[in-house]
Amino acid sequence: MKLSAQPMDDAHALQCELAGEVLRSSGALHLRVAGWSMLPTVWPGDTLVIEPTSHDQVCEGDIVLFSGGRRFVAHRVVAISGGGGSSVQTQGDAVPLPDSPLTARELLGKVSFILCNGKYNEPSRRLRFPERAVAAVFRRSSSAARVVVGVSGILQKLRGPSSVQTQRVPTSRVHSSRVQTASI
Repeated sequence: MKLSAQPMDDAHALQCELAGEVLRSSGALHLRVAGWSMLPTVWPGDTLVIEPTSHDQVCEGDIVLFSGGRRFVAHRVVAISGGGGSSVQTQGDAVPLPDSPLTARELLGKVSFILCNGKYNEPSRRLRFPERAVAAVFRRSSSAARVVVGVSGILQKLRGPSSVQTQRVPTSRVHSSRVQTASI
């Protein structure tokens, strides 16, 4: 018997819709990363701290969260055109082609921190040379990205739970105390 994926897709779509509403109305979101499109900047298992933003507050190089159909996508802004950022073009660091331009309604927020191994890191707007080289390899070979992610996952399991203490997000940078957790 083959089970339909529809109920799971509907549940995930509803989760995304509710999380988007919390972000739009008054808060920050903590989202666990499931994909590898932003390697080497963001890894599966990292947590993104996202704050609300609008087109006019986005700069090239920012990592933004948007609604990509029935799921969230967090990609880097590669171009802004039109007055007040009326058109925002994004692309994953490890993805060969850019996404469709974003409308104001699709743009949900901007990544203010990346929680990786218990440490909060501010995302850089520009990749350093070694990161650009690794991203270029992943853009040309999704197999290489899958292998690296797989090996990284195995190594993390072998190391066991992190001994690093989780730090708090600096409160001066988060505009609201309401936080919603979801996976992307």
